Amino acid sequence: MVPAKTIALFPEASYGAALNCVGIAQEIRRMGHRPVFICHPGFSGVFAEYGFAEYQLAEAGAGAPTDWNDFIERHQDAFRQPPLDQLDSYVGPTWEAIVDTAMRVEEPLRQLLGRVKPDAIVLDNVVMFPAIATAGVPWIRVVSCAETEIPDENVPPYLSGCGEDERDAWAVYAARYAKTVSPAHRRFSAFLADCGLKPPAAPNFLDPSPWLNLLLAPEIIRHRRQVPLDPQDFVFLDGCVRHEAPYTPPRFASHNDAPLVLTSFGSLGAMDVAMMKRMIAVFATLPCRFLVNAGHWRDEYRDVPDNVFIDSWFPQPSVVEQAGLFIHHGGNNSFCEALYYGVPSLVMPYCWDGHDNAVRAGETGVGRRLDRYRWSESELAAVIADLLDDRDMHARLKANAEKMRKAAGVTRAAEEIVKVAAGAASVVHASA
Repeated sequence: MVPAKTIALFPEASYGAALNCVGIAQEIRRMGHRPVFICHPGFSGVFAEYGFAEYQLAEAGAGAPTDWNDFIERHQDAFRQPPLDQLDSYVGPTWEAIVDTAMRVEEPLRQLLGRVKPDAIVLDNVVMFPAIATAGVPWIRVVSCAETEIPDENVPPYLSGCGEDERDAWAVYAARYAKTVSPAHRRFSAFLADCGLKPPAAPNFLDPSPWLNLLLAPEIIRHRRQVPLDPQDFVFLDGCVRHEAPYTPPRFASHNDAPLVLTSFGSLGAMDVAMMKRMIAVFATLPCRFLVNAGHWRDEYRDVPDNVFIDSWFPQPSVVEQAGLFIHHGGNNSFCEALYYGVPSLVMPYCWDGHDNAVRAGETGVGRRLDRYRWSESELAAVIADLLDDRDMHARLKANAEKMRKAAGVTRAAEEIVKVAAGAASVVHASA
């Protein structure tokens, strides 16, 4: 019996990473250990909602804390661009903001870890924090974005949205990506060096953990790597889905026996109300029930069709389980939840690894990609109907869902994390 361990989970300032870590923490807690969360400003209450202790991370130094809602709003015009053009308009500025945040939280994070004294730290982020590397306990890296975050000669460049057969485009994107992020990488490398750490080779901002690396990508969408990842160091979880309260769909004014379709573009993607209203106008013409996640913009919707229900939040896994189709932005959590429950994805990406997941959905036959803005009413209606009616795809997804459930990703993640924490404690005890 492993004595109870304190596991600190530190996700990046995004709901995707935060909720992925919630699923892992739920299982760590079930096993009798103590998961706690280190949270960025703006995420207060997110983890307490699930019954976990939260430690708020203040930001030190000059400059206001990064407000990601404000950041996205200032850059949302970039979401109409293809991935290559987003390098200058969105990806470059995002890496600069991430580096700024990492530098500002360094001292508060070091002090916080000194107070919490965790047995291990779970880092679901895209950059290294010196306070974690020097905390004197193991740290575990979680890749809650697409598998493309871990590079390989046979894997398309991260964030590129390139297909497997677009090798010429890979080289173009990779070269421009390296050039775009080089200023942020130089600043970050100097910061790490000042803290006594060896910086990752450009253009990477985070090396693999020497203890354990966890990836969500299910086998059905995985790439065939030129250099396979060592299973001793890299564990594929085949998804990692959190537990939510059961959800009963509302009674609609019509179509109550029709297929249920969930539409959610994440906490930030919902801000494009005009685009969402255009989609809802198409939904009104279809023989389906639609649940639409409007986020903070729920009050912007006045006239809602009888077959559409809009809310600011849904217990997403519980809804996906009942859905016949999931329309989303390609966030890795959403993509994996759809696969876990055997539901086709209509991916309409707008940034980051959503582009990679959108292409992969089509390549592997688990869904379709549709440009977020360049579609006609008839095109959107047709692709929804096709995905709901594709019996071969549904059968393939059902078989995969059974496989993913047997893999029990959250249980595997929790067991591996606790094993690392217990192993480190044994080493310390033996050398004492």
